[in-house]
Amino acid sequence: MKEVEFLVIGGGPAGMCAAIEAAGRGAKVLIVDDKHKLGGQLVKQTHSFFGSREHYAGVRGIDIADTLIEALDENGVEVLTGATATAIYDDGTVTVATDDEWIKIRPQRIVAATGAFENALPFPNGDLPGVYGAGAVQTLMNVDGVKPGKRVLMVGAGNIGLIVAYQLRQAGIDVAAIVEATGRVGGYYVHASKVRRMGIPILLNHTVKHVWGEKEVEGAVVVKLDEKFQTIPGTAREFAVDTICLAVGLTPLSELLWNAGCEMRYVAELGGYVAVHDENLRTSREDIFVAGDASGIEEASSAMIEGRIVGLNAARSLSRIKIEEADYEERMAYLREQLRQLRRGPFGEMARTGKAILAGDTPGEEPPIEVPPVEFEPLFDKGCRVVIECEQNIPCNPCEDICPRGAITVGGDIVNYPKIDPEKCNACGLCLTCCPGLALFMIDVDYSDTQVEISLPYELLPLPEKGMEVDAMDREGGVVCRAKVSRVMSSPKFDRTSIVSLVVDREYGERVRHFRIDAEPDGATAAKSPQAEYDDGDTVICVCEDITRRQIEEVIDAGAESFDEIKRQLRTGMGPCQGKTCQRLIIRMLADKLGRPVESFAPQTARGPMKPLNLDLLSRVEREEKR
Repeated sequence: MKEVEFLVIGGGPAGMCAAIEAAGRGAKVLIVDDKHKLGGQLVKQTHSFFGSREHYAGVRGIDIADTLIEALDENGVEVLTGATATAIYDDGTVTVATDDEWIKIRPQRIVAATGAFENALPFPNGDLPGVYGAGAVQTLMNVDGVKPGKRVLMVGAGNIGLIVAYQLRQAGIDVAAIVEATGRVGGYYVHASKVRRMGIPILLNHTVKHVWGEKEVEGAVVVKLDEKFQTIPGTAREFAVDTICLAVGLTPLSELLWNAGCEMRYVAELGGYVAVHDENLRTSREDIFVAGDASGIEEASSAMIEGRIVGLNAARSLSRIKIEEADYEERMAYLREQLRQLRRGPFGEMARTGKAILAGDTPGEEPPIEVPPVEFEPLFDKGCRVVIECEQNIPCNPCEDICPRGAITVGGDIVNYPKIDPEKCNACGLCLTCCPGLALFMIDVDYSDTQVEISLPYELLPLPEKGMEVDAMDREGGVVCRAKVSRVMSSPKFDRTSIVSLVVDREYGERVRHFRIDAEPDGATAAKSPQAEYDDGDTVICVCEDITRRQIEEVIDAGAESFDEIKRQLRTGMGPCQGKTCQRLIIRMLADKLGRPVESFAPQTARGPMKPLNLDLLSRVEREEKR
């Protein structure tokens, strides 16, 4: 039995920050993670973060991961990677499995920072090779250096879908379209603008009807939805693609918390079932805290702040750790203010509402800052300066932070819309390279009597060369004119973002915001869909066990009223993913067929081990214990 003071389960942004904060207060901390490198989703995130300097704004996720790993080492945190937490028992024992051993750990405090898993979307032939979750696509591209396909259909226009679509283009992969079932872009508008400028259409009120292919994905049929999310006849569109990327939301990974006997509650605004916790993120079990997406789905910046809050409070709850009350109050006030600012904008509404519901309260009286839609600035008469096209009051201020002349102002609340003082701007261009949304541009209207120079942030390879002619594109990805590249600026201080300057006729100065070196491939949208009709009853819901919608509906019609009953009859949830793909879908089917709310159905009973284990590993432990 390994005795530790402080065990953190999960080495993502929340877990690492909890470990750093607790260790910095003197706690003896062990962090375990099932991957072979800490960082969680950060190791896949090549884009820059929003927020403020405290939230690593303007820093790429991959670099934040390395920074936090260094901080763990500096604070003496013990790290165990390639280690899966398999159960939390009533006496506080936690079992952890590695490739070579099964370890029993007895911690005084536990932080569950287990993150989330991706939601699935069922449609006929959705089990064909080539259908991926967005996280898998990011792993292939950004961790393993493997292209998932040549032409991708993205499903979901939240931040994940928009970001991954952009990263696919960075990897040289064609993105046919982004389809979104609702009537609005769910992610930051600046992310949507980045992909639109590339010519990637975003089809709102659309979904996948089915995909086709013999042995792998060869194409997809997309249909339009009405206000009740019913398909509209005659709206089918065909796309020849070899990859479907699903970015349709996340669900908190809470199986260990169920297993530990924590009080759980279904809160739709937080993504599903979460452990009931107080403002210090302590659960109904005194020894267990929760942080990050496991406590409710939010952005990684919020997860890091929650991790700090948990680390401080969990360390303070240890009898050996002495923290001065004034020091504690000051630190907590600072962290809560950071979290308040991140949740203040419109994108924090779900978290604010969900946390209030969880506490049996109502959201705070402070309303979110709502800035009216911003109209794009017309071309000015003279000079050279930056223009800002940040279309939304998102929590972000690195442009203000980096400007050496104080020309850009955001103010005390980082969700304020940035404003620029033209008199102070000297067109140095630093802000173009630090903006996570690539929403700042520099225009020189004095370039000549008939032409203007437009400088753009650019994150694709290969870079164009000075003097090259390119297609200049507008905000919607349409070709405006031909343009000549006048300058290409790259520097280590620009952090892998270059500035490319184009010269265009003055009449196009208000429109040009992107460019492409190569023309669109011929026949990119051609598709040859088979005319076969697909029965939705044949849609595979449990991919691990190859169980269809029809089979599940038959069991429900025969009297099954819970996931566990369906599991016992069909083996749903018993495969390698342990129900992560099918459980949410089956519960939704139960709710629809039985006419009951989703929250009235509990997930499958959580029993250790929570993850598939090598039987030889367990038998080896038994043999050793008998010696």
